[in-house]
Amino acid sequence: MSRSATSPPSRTERRALARLLAERGPDAPTLCEGWLTRDLAVHLVVRERRPLAAPGILLGGPARRLLERATTEVRQLPYDDLVALVESGPPAWLAPLDPQVNLAEFFVHHEDVRRAGPEALPPRPAEETRALDEALWGLLGVAGRLLVRRAGGLGIALRRPDGQQRVLRPGTPTVVLQGRPSELTLYLYGRQAIAQVEPTGEPEALARLAQVSFGL
Repeated sequence: MSRSATSPPSRTERRALARLLAERGPDAPTLCEGWLTRDLAVHLVVRERRPLAAPGILLGGPARRLLERATTEVRQLPYDDLVALVESGPPAWLAPLDPQVNLAEFFVHHEDVRRAGPEALPPRPAEETRALDEALWGLLGVAGRLLVRRAGGLGIALRRPDGQQRVLRPGTPTVVLQGRPSELTLYLYGRQAIAQVEPTGEPEALARLAQVSFGL
């Protein structure tokens, strides 16, 4: 049995992302605006290995200044060392929460590299992402509500290809986002341009959806 077959999806995505970062090199494009692959690797290392600085990713003020200092320091590391730190796994304090905290992060950033630039790859076939889709569907039950918090009064529901549906935000009118859980994850994390998701609903709902800012 292969290692990926026995590893949790969070670990599989981490390894795959690290491998792709190594293949593409430090100056390859990503779907994160303004970031090359080195910038993405720095972000991931700071997020996991500088816990006092990591809150600055979402917060301003002193937390943001601490993040900027940590980012400057980590950026001095050779690219190969950064990739090795990404691949090595979470530090001990974070390891118990790895599937909950890191699965979406590493999946989304893996696709940020996979689908960017002249070497862009297509979405992975559904048969390759079954375990990943199931794990992400579970996470979207909680994280999805946070990701759509700026939708105002617009109702938002998710629907998988097998017909399973989940309401993230009740409201009127309502839009239904249809797609595989992995593609829905990309959509809700702000990658609407590349996510294979079909929104359905009344014209008013679709018009309001276009104005929503998703993500953290």
